[in-house]
Amino acid sequence: MILVGHSYGGVVITEAGNDPKVAGLVYIAAFAPDKDESVGTLIKDPPPGAPVPPILPPRAGYLFLDKAKFHAAFAADLDTEQAAFMADSQVPWGVEALGGTIRTPAWKTKPSWYMVTTEDKMIPPAAQRLMSKRAASTVVEERGSHAIYLSQPRSVAALIARAVDSVKVAVA
Repeated sequence: MILVGHSYGGVVITEAGNDPKVAGLVYIAAFAPDKDESVGTLIKDPPPGAPVPPILPPRAGYLFLDKAKFHAAFAADLDTEQAAFMADSQVPWGVEALGGTIRTPAWKTKPSWYMVTTEDKMIPPAAQRLMSKRAASTVVEERGSHAIYLSQPRSVAALIARAVDSVKVAVA
């Protein structure tokens, strides 16, 4: 089984990937934390000039992105209507999720693949490159926003298929 994670989903697959049934991990513009890291520690000190995601102050313990800035920050390579739909239907995520730390990063023992999105305004491409390098991931760079899975679904599917094929060869 291959686990695929986008954005915060990368944190989930980094820990869940330790299950013996998991053969590899695919990160799509995702966080790939190391031991004792969390999203909070990864975003704590952004480099000068890095884009700042338009996260609104917490409401009842949950975070949302500013709808007015969503298109430019999250989905700049999608049309206005599609980005507006995404902004209106965003699922809130708990503030507590920012502090969830990784105990054992699966990428230390399992192969990983990583799609760096070069126009990303949510997770800076430099941060994506750093995380993918330390995870020794097979890296593909694509020009696209954080919503690359919608703007370039074939590229995302191709990377996932590549991971699946690589794992099949390793198991055979």
